[in-house]
Amino acid sequence: MKHLLLICFFSLFGHTEPTYKIAKIKYSGGGDWYGDRTALTNLIKFCNENLKTNIKPEEDVVEVGSETLFNYPFTFLTGHGNVVFSDQEVKNLRKYLTGGGFLHIDDNYGLNQFIRPQMKKVFPELDFVELPVNHPIFHQKFAFPNGLPKIHEHNGKRPQGFGLIYKGRLVCFYTYECDLGNGWEDFGTYPSDTQESRLKALKMGANLIQYALTQ
Repeated sequence: MKHLLLICFFSLFGHTEPTYKIAKIKYSGGGDWYGDRTALTNLIKFCNENLKTNIKPEEDVVEVGSETLFNYPFTFLTGHGNVVFSDQEVKNLRKYLTGGGFLHIDDNYGLNQFIRPQMKKVFPELDFVELPVNHPIFHQKFAFPNGLPKIHEHNGKRPQGFGLIYKGRLVCFYTYECDLGNGWEDFGTYPSDTQESRLKALKMGANLIQYALTQ
């Protein structure tokens, strides 16, 4: 009986609520916002184990125009196709990003031509700038002295990490020709991926999380 009471005590009082939650962005336009199905859960697990973060183990899904967007210090947007933000969503996303939120956009190959004009609606006064290899986002828990790692090959182009910088603060990080999110997925999802490339992707993802939570 005493043993049972101890189990009940720790069940009731030993559980700690997650400090953070992160979410995948759901958008309109027909693009596959739901891509990289296992990516965020794997990245969360990696961060909780290696950064000692206390992030809710499962990802949430949040719509661009939702008031619950502000519950997430880190959000993730991916896909291959069309993206459309309404005027209300543009206003909401800008308020979120200028108020302390962070958005990681990962081009899953084919997103670039659609996401850039939508983000221009959010920040008409800003342009994406390529971040130099000495930027702090590449030098958090894990060092990437050469910048963004290449995870998937498509057009033979080098991987690039672009940022939107608002009043000196990086509010949006856009990974292009990299497929970082694909590298976070369950091993074996893409037969050509190696454990080495997957680990690089997870380490770079952990840097994004750490940067977003501490900048």
